[in-house]
Amino acid sequence: MSEEKKKDVTEEAKETKTEETKAETVQEEIIEEAPEKTPETEKERKEAKKDKKDPKDAQIEDLTDRLRRTMAEFDNFRKRTEKEKSAMFEIGAKDIIERILPVIDNFERGLASIPEDAKGSAFANGMEMIYKQLLKNLEDAGVKPIEALGQPFDPNFHNAVMHIEDEKFGENIISQELQKGYMYRDSVVRHSMVQVAN
Repeated sequence: MSEEKKKDVTEEAKETKTEETKAETVQEEIIEEAPEKTPETEKERKEAKKDKKDPKDAQIEDLTDRLRRTMAEFDNFRKRTEKEKSAMFEIGAKDIIERILPVIDNFERGLASIPEDAKGSAFANGMEMIYKQLLKNLEDAGVKPIEALGQPFDPNFHNAVMHIEDEKFGENIISQELQKGYMYRDSVVRHSMVQVAN
């Protein structure tokens, strides 16, 4: 081979090597410029983790959710049962009180019918003591009479069965109580039967 040919081959080899080096450099630059495919923000990382949820974690979440719902249902059931029990007690108490009220009415009628000369007798005193004891026990249980005589008429507490015109009383004032009304705690057990004036 002549020296000229050797020079040409050497130069060609150098050029080829230089081009290969340039290509590698450009390739490295492209690789460096390309962004990594990992999530950049914390939010994206969390979303990526959520997407790759373990089936066991999903089952744990499902069971935890079921447990919470069951506990909430049980708590609601317990509260509802307590309310119903309380309401049943109130209904039962009202029923018993309604049955006792006629006995109190009869005591009052009996005490009112005692003649004047027999009012100090042992029998009359005994009846009065029993009557007072009965009223005291009812009062301790939460039963109290409704104020009526001289009060303005209120349909929530009073039941008007008679009406009179009388200048002694103001307008819509109760002039006579025909039957005493009673309340148990905050509810009316029996309305007062009254006569209303004007």
